[in-house]
Amino acid sequence: MSLASELNPTARLLMGPGPSDVHYRVLKAMATPVIGHLDPQFILIMDELKEMLRYLFRTKNELTFAVSATGSAGMETCFVNLLEPGDDALICVNGVFGNRMSDIVERCGAKLIRVDAPWGSPIDPEQVKHALEKCNPKLVAIVHAETSTGVLQPLEEIGKMAHDVGALFLVDTVTSLGGTDVRMDDWGIDAIYSAPQKCISAPPGMAPVSFSPQAVKVMEQRKTKVQSWYLDLSMVRKYWEGAKRVYHHTAPISMVYALHEALRLILEEGLEVRFERHRRNHELLRDGLEKLGFEFIVDTKYRLPMLNAVKIPDGVDDAVVRRRLLEEFNIEIGAGLGDFAGKVWRIGLMGCSSTENHVFLLLAALKKIIGDK
Repeated sequence: MSLASELNPTARLLMGPGPSDVHYRVLKAMATPVIGHLDPQFILIMDELKEMLRYLFRTKNELTFAVSATGSAGMETCFVNLLEPGDDALICVNGVFGNRMSDIVERCGAKLIRVDAPWGSPIDPEQVKHALEKCNPKLVAIVHAETSTGVLQPLEEIGKMAHDVGALFLVDTVTSLGGTDVRMDDWGIDAIYSAPQKCISAPPGMAPVSFSPQAVKVMEQRKTKVQSWYLDLSMVRKYWEGAKRVYHHTAPISMVYALHEALRLILEEGLEVRFERHRRNHELLRDGLEKLGFEFIVDTKYRLPMLNAVKIPDGVDDAVVRRRLLEEFNIEIGAGLGDFAGKVWRIGLMGCSSTENHVFLLLAALKKIIGDK
């Protein structure tokens, strides 16, 4: 076997559905010397990370930390710890990630009840209300920012409905956290998960989660073992909480450093300032794309500022344009998924990728490529 070549990937402008560009300070943090996962210095870093996540989720929940795995593991952590075989779970589905929730529910041995909406549209609270009249779910789950469609879902009304029937309210904030307001306590969210490679602008590999006292109570009253050993919070939480930490797994030290520094950058900027930056750059991109003849999939009221789903104009070759953007301009945008495959582009303005410079470069590149056809 010949020696593998030295890593030297071309730098890109990451304007797809994730990952986003990573700040140099986060990359520098990853080069910090590795220490033991039970070292007192590392325990302090973990505690600071938890406190910053509480600030970002806007919660006081004690059980707030980051799972040592990608965002999908954060999703699975929430479901496998809260559901047992035979439980009912109502899942709101209007894109790829609601479907993934549904798959996990069935793998938990729970009974799946779906409330579906067309791709590109939010879930209608009236549909949820009607579904709740016919079942008694242990939890109701929904995606706040559907990455496959660009829909921003209002949460408060559906969360209240869930609580009115005694159900837990579980929310996916993978794409929204750090780019638009997420209010876990104010909106009555009992379990929440996210990922760092979107608006937080850290590399993928950790999954922020938080659980309300009621959710913790449900976990502590389980009658069966959690189906996943690695994600079983009855063990994992002992590593993240308390004066005496109990070994569960060797934490990804450098990834914790990266998330810690990315969260520090968010605190330095300030949440409201950060949210306004995402909104302002979204509007700049919207105006430019509409001048080029693009149409957005989602109605203005429910449109994500950090993930812009636009119809591919007639006569424009999806794969050719995306390849030219990558090869000639070093710009990555996302293809459509599922029902939108070949019909939609997903353009991300997330975290460090949400700048005027990103917007202007993409618009200029698209104008050049489309003008060449």
